[in-house]
Amino acid sequence: MNTTEMQSPAFQKLKELGIQYNQRAANVIKNCYDWYSNNDVEGFHTRTNLNGVNVEVAQLGFAKRLCADNANLCEIVEVNAGEKKAKFEGVLKLLRANKFSKMYRKQLEEMAATGTVGAYVRLEGAEIYDDGKIRGGDIKINYVSSNCIVPIRVENDEIIDCAFLGSGYLNGVQLTTLVVFRKTDDKYTAESYYFNENNELTDKATMLQLGEVKPFAIMRTAEVNNFDGMQGYGYPKLYTAIPFLKTIDLCYSVLFGDLDKGQKLLFINEIMASMQKDQNGNSFLTQEQKKLFILLGEKLPDQKELIYEYNPEIRTAQIKEVFNLCLSLLSLSFGYGSKKYQLESGEIKTATEYVGQRQDSMQELNKQRVESIDYITDLVHALIWFHNTFSGEAEWSTEEEILVEFDDSYVTDKATELESWRNDALSFPDVLEFKIQYIMKRLNCEHEEAVKYLSTTTQDDNTDLED
Repeated sequence: MNTTEMQSPAFQKLKELGIQYNQRAANVIKNCYDWYSNNDVEGFHTRTNLNGVNVEVAQLGFAKRLCADNANLCEIVEVNAGEKKAKFEGVLKLLRANKFSKMYRKQLEEMAATGTVGAYVRLEGAEIYDDGKIRGGDIKINYVSSNCIVPIRVENDEIIDCAFLGSGYLNGVQLTTLVVFRKTDDKYTAESYYFNENNELTDKATMLQLGEVKPFAIMRTAEVNNFDGMQGYGYPKLYTAIPFLKTIDLCYSVLFGDLDKGQKLLFINEIMASMQKDQNGNSFLTQEQKKLFILLGEKLPDQKELIYEYNPEIRTAQIKEVFNLCLSLLSLSFGYGSKKYQLESGEIKTATEYVGQRQDSMQELNKQRVESIDYITDLVHALIWFHNTFSGEAEWSTEEEILVEFDDSYVTDKATELESWRNDALSFPDVLEFKIQYIMKRLNCEHEEAVKYLSTTTQDDNTDLED
């Protein structure tokens, strides 16, 4: 955050409430986000050369690729409550209405870059009665980036009390909101403050008494955060990769520079150009000649030549070697091990492709998936509590375990897995379940459909498997 932002009414309100904004964390997060969003990094991408001319270091944008590839490993297929799917449909409808799948994917990328993302549940358009009771309104999810999360109380690395800075647009005008959640006597309260288009605090402030269920959820990277002064925040994985992102941009800039200056040059002397002279008697080149030649002067490097040809060197082999070294160091710094990004046959092998072939990243992946499950579970419980408390409709059950199914296509070989099920079905023809599982995988159908297919076929049990 810059000085102007820190002096805004929203931050002044934080100070008034006795909430300290973590400037140390904000600086680290901003640095990471600048790389992730391909912003010019001050002092690096724009610099002054020896001749005093401002030059730009070309950007490859590999930080975005790095975070997107990391997000692929925690992509989800479905959120459900096991056999209680029908009762869970209301929650799924709320998630769809709040574009959870799209925003979750976006948050996965941002989390890989800055270490922390969050979300909180709120009521929009609710009616507040004289007795303080609230009914109606639409349940909304506000998704929050790490620079807008302000931990207030942290216990055992869990954020208990938290403030969220949010912004939205109304008729093209940006509006700012500050929401503060505090837990007192095992119950949460929510204080909301609103700022108009002139960034002035309005009189729309509200205080809402909530219940025991936490109304917000935080998702962080699974890796331990060893940064001092960042309690409550996740480890910003991109931060330690920044030195290697710089080397990659420098490599790309060198390659770009070689290609940019790689055009063949043809020099000619004044004798070759003497057919045209200006009013002062000086030789010059026509516009058509300028496309092909450069007038060097009276002499060429070799007097025996009428035309001197210069072919700039494009250092492809050297650049590729350095590029691979930088990619290996980048991969190592991001927790993938070495050589998970490589230039092979002119293509970059991604981390997801590497994990599909080598399973050595599964341990870290499983830790991160636990974080994702906790985040989704907390968010779902908050949605259920808001519905049961304020909707006036039949209550949704909170007893079912929230199940999250992840997309394993990045870490498993589907063809190999299917072949394994097929071999099991052939090797153990008396075990009906193996055949059912193979049909489920092969036809992408449910268990009941597979049983029905198997029971209605008139062919031998092994016929389809042998084809």
